[in-house]
Amino acid sequence: MPELRRAVIAEDSVLLRIGLVKVVEMAGFEVAAEVGDAEGLLAAVEEHAPALALVDVRMPPGFADEGVRAALSIRRTHPSTAVLLLSQYVEERYAADLLGAHTSGVGYLLKQRVADVEDFIEALRRVADGGTALDPQVVAQLLVRRRSDPLDRLTARERDVLALMAEGRSNAGIAAQLVVSESAVAKHINNILAKLDLPRADADHRRVLAVLRFLGVGA
Repeated sequence: MPELRRAVIAEDSVLLRIGLVKVVEMAGFEVAAEVGDAEGLLAAVEEHAPALALVDVRMPPGFADEGVRAALSIRRTHPSTAVLLLSQYVEERYAADLLGAHTSGVGYLLKQRVADVEDFIEALRRVADGGTALDPQVVAQLLVRRRSDPLDRLTARERDVLALMAEGRSNAGIAAQLVVSESAVAKHINNILAKLDLPRADADHRRVLAVLRFLGVGA
C-alpha cells in the first residue's frame, strides 16, 4: 500500500479545523499536524515537510494577514510544499500576492467551498499535484474589474474559458463546465494565447502567463 502524502492544517476555529481534518483525510492525505496559528504552522512544516499546507488567511495573534505571510514563507523555504489558502471573504490581493510569487502548487478558496466536499477534494489534490485552485468569486471580481488592455480582444466565450483557466481547471474540466468539446476548448485557448501576444514557450508556461495577465500579476 503506497504511503499517504502528509498535510498540515492551520485554522484557529476548532470546529472548522475538525471538519478540515476529515475532508483532507477523505482526499487521501495523512494529517501530520493541525495548529491554530502561523507560528505553529511554520514549525509543523519544518518538522513534517508536508506535501500540502491548508492555511487560514487570518490567524492569531493579529487576525490580519498572518496566514498569507506564512504561506509565502513556506513556498520560499519549502518549495515542494503546496499551499492552499482559505478565507472567509474575497480578498483579491492575497490571491495576487500568492500567485505573483509562485505559479504552481498554490490555491485560494473561500471557506464556504469546504461544504462542497467533492469539489474541495478535487482542489486539494490539484494543488498538491502542482496545479492551482482559485475561487470562482475572486475570478468573477477580477473579470468585472479588468475592462481594458489586451483582454478586450477576447470574445465573451474566450473570457469564460480564461476565467475557468484562472480557477485552475483542466481542459476537460472547462469543457464539462461550458458543455463543449475538449477540442473546442483547445481552440479557444490557442486563440487566447495568440490574442494576448504571449511569447513563444511551452504550452503550460504560456497558459500560466495567460492567467497571470488575467489576474494583473506581473503583467
